[in-house]
Amino acid sequence: MIRRFGEPVRADQRYRLRPGAYAVLARGTDLLVTHQAEPVPEFQLPGGGIDPGESPLQALHREVYEETGWHIAAPRRLGAFRRFTYMPEYDLWAEKLCVIYLARPVRPYGPPLEPGHTALWMPGEEAAHRLGNSGDRHFVARWLGWV
Repeated sequence: MIRRFGEPVRADQRYRLRPGAYAVLARGTDLLVTHQAEPVPEFQLPGGGIDPGESPLQALHREVYEETGWHIAAPRRLGAFRRFTYMPEYDLWAEKLCVIYLARPVRPYGPPLEPGHTALWMPGEEAAHRLGNSGDRHFVARWLGWV
């Protein structure tokens, strides 16, 4: 069974499965995170939805680049979690299946391509408290050895 984080499932709502790939990107004790300005400002692990015909690793590389401007290397799967949420940017109630990877940030190739995203380095301990969803916070806490 995959652990679930976040808000409770609403019995009156139908959810659409939305698989995604996300990365813990470490350099020393700092993490490369993204700040998404809309629809709700929050810090996030870089990553996102897996497009049709795309593998999770292809999606991971694409999404990290779009949201941070960085290329990554050596992704290693850490685990997965589910969360049920409304995604206003897609007008979608989603069951998000989030696969989390640990990867090495190689180098930046420019600013984030995704509108409203800002890439920044944050101490891992700070990220464990400030990331916008409890699943992301859990995997950062695991990386820090707290869990």
